[in-house]
Amino acid sequence: MTVLYVDADACPVKDEAVRVGERHGTPIKFVSNSWMRLPEGDLIERVVVAEGPDEADNWIAERAGKGDVVITADVPLAARCVKTGALVLSHTGKPFREDAIGMRLAMRDLNTHLRETGEIRESGPAFGKADRSRFLNQLETIMRAAKRIAEEG
Repeated sequence: MTVLYVDADACPVKDEAVRVGERHGTPIKFVSNSWMRLPEGDLIERVVVAEGPDEADNWIAERAGKGDVVITADVPLAARCVKTGALVLSHTGKPFREDAIGMRLAMRDLNTHLRETGEIRESGPAFGKADRSRFLNQLETIMRAAKRIAEEG
C-alpha cells in the first residue's frame, strides 16, 4: 500500500497533501522534530522524532520505499528516497528523479558554498500560487503512479 510521507517542518503544502492523500485513501505521515498543528483525519499520523539534525530525514528515509511518495525540499533526503524507489516531489511541484538527482545535489552544494562565502544572499524565489498549483497537479500524477507501482508489488 502506498504511504505519503511529508517532511513537515517547513512544508507549506500540508493541506494540499492531505487533500490529495485523502482522495486516494492513502495513509499520510507528517514527520517533524516538534509538535505542530495539522489537519485531523483518519488517514493522518503525526510523527514527532527526536530533536537533532536529520532525525526527521532519517525516519522517512528508513521507511519510504517502492510505491511510496515523499514530499520534501531537502535534496539529500530526496536522493536517499529516490534510491529506495520512492517517488519524491518538492513542495514547488518539481519531482526529484534518479537521472537528475546528482545534478540537484551538486547545485545544492554549490549554492550553499556561495551563500557561505557571501557571493549570494537570497535563498531563491518566494513560494507562490503557481508553485501551489504545480504541486497539486504533480502530486495527483505521482500518487496515481505510486499506486500502480504498489499494486505491481
